[in-house]
Amino acid sequence: MRAKIVYFALAAVLVVYFVLVGSRGVMLIQQGTVVTVAFGLAVMILPFIGAWFLYRTTKFARDANRLARELEAEGGLPVDELVRTPGGRIDRDSADEVFARRKAETEEAPGDWRCWFRLAVAYHDARDTPRARKAMQRAIALHDGKQISALSA
Repeated sequence: MRAKIVYFALAAVLVVYFVLVGSRGVMLIQQGTVVTVAFGLAVMILPFIGAWFLYRTTKFARDANRLARELEAEGGLPVDELVRTPGGRIDRDSADEVFARRKAETEEAPGDWRCWFRLAVAYHDARDTPRARKAMQRAIALHDGKQISALSA
């Protein structure tokens, strides 16, 4: 719950920032000179890029959470079997061992979104965020029956 509150607070701050940046772009355009109009248009692009990124990130998180809820209802969420250091960090060897099992499971059933979801968690635990994201995107695409040829993990 705390993570959701922080996420929405940061998203609200970003939206305020987008409005402020956009208003500065409008003010520059209203100056009417070639330079200020060019700068104003360039500044106006930033809020659109930011809003698109915020939308995509929010959609990804919602889709991943939807799959997690469904997998939890089936009793298929991966069990946290990782060894932790005294400071609470995941032991690298432990994460690698679990990752190897998840990868083998996924190679045996490459069309199963559940395997890809668990592989994404294993990538995340092994601190490989880009591959975790790609594996989760593949799990979402498989779950939703979308074309996945462009996605690879």
